[in-house]
Amino acid sequence: MRKFFVSLAILGWLMFAGSLGAQQVCPGLPYVANTPEDDLMQAVSGAEKPEEQIAALDNYAHEHADSKFMPCAYEYYSIAYLKLNNYDKAIEYAGKGLSSDYKDVMLMMNVVKGYVGGGKVSDSVFEIINQLPDVITAESHPSRTMKVSDAEWEKMQQDNAGLASDEHAYAVYAFFQLLPRVSDPGKRLDLLDKFLKAYPDEADKNAKQIDYDYFVAYKMGNKADKAVEYGEKTLAIDPDNLVVRNLLAYDYATGRTNPDKAVEYAKKALELAGQMKKPEGVTDAQFQQERDNQSGMAHLSLGYVNFTRSAKTKKLQPAIEELKTAAALLAANPELQGQALYYLGYAYESGYPANHRAAIEALTKATSLPSSWKAQAADLLAKVKRAAR
Repeated sequence: MRKFFVSLAILGWLMFAGSLGAQQVCPGLPYVANTPEDDLMQAVSGAEKPEEQIAALDNYAHEHADSKFMPCAYEYYSIAYLKLNNYDKAIEYAGKGLSSDYKDVMLMMNVVKGYVGGGKVSDSVFEIINQLPDVITAESHPSRTMKVSDAEWEKMQQDNAGLASDEHAYAVYAFFQLLPRVSDPGKRLDLLDKFLKAYPDEADKNAKQIDYDYFVAYKMGNKADKAVEYGEKTLAIDPDNLVVRNLLAYDYATGRTNPDKAVEYAKKALELAGQMKKPEGVTDAQFQQERDNQSGMAHLSLGYVNFTRSAKTKKLQPAIEELKTAAALLAANPELQGQALYYLGYAYESGYPANHRAAIEALTKATSLPSSWKAQAADLLAKVKRAAR
């Protein structure tokens, strides 16, 4: 669902300092000819494989561990390890470079790319992401110290602006890739707040994604009012967001805060679930399971509303049909399936005359599932069995 434009130029940064407009490696750490640093750069540039570059860097680090050029060596280490998809090492060496007083965009980006590629997360990577806008801006506006023509200088500024835009876009992309890996909802909210301070323009540019992530964080933290607020904000921008529409329908139904809207949203969710398209890389079985889960949740919301309304309408069959369908579709979600079976048993037992056999069957299955509804189902099952004697 997360679709962000990321220029491939970011992923193909040059290994060495290059022509005007190219990404500069170690822009604040120059070296002169006929020095160990010059020898290192020639060895790195002449190496055909990343392993050979790492070997050259190892030799330099062994002989010049106290050199002021070591942050640049660490930067080259991180580039080589990224080429090898060794994300832990890329993070380690880029982090070593940043532990000094030196800091540049590539070092910071290589830490971020290491975390994104390696499937990990930490507090420090979010700190780096939030620091990047200032560093990108500073690095993309160098002083005019070299002797170039006005046309060359203008071209250099244009190239720098384009590269800065790509770097900024990757930092934003990385944030939204890393945020779902944070399990604590309070920390997610804090990270979103800090991100918007560092990237204020994204409040409008990526409003759909930001509102959705706030919704998820509030939902995870059981902050119902705020979850509804941001869920509705998300739907105002993205009305076909199936997940948000389904969760709001469920909340409106089970919380009894707005049953009419629950019905409206659940019916729309069923329509959207029927229109789902299988993403690349997802098996047919995985896709069918997700579609069943989304459809089952919508039927659960409709069943719950119909059940609560049956106290006035005296019509339990609509609730029974919806809850039966929900229970059948939610086989991969024992929590929701347990809830559907509990209310299905309750609905069977609430009829006149009560259908004890069907109630016992539904509740017995509910008690066999690992869900929070197990104890309630067991209590109701015992009452039904007594009534059925």
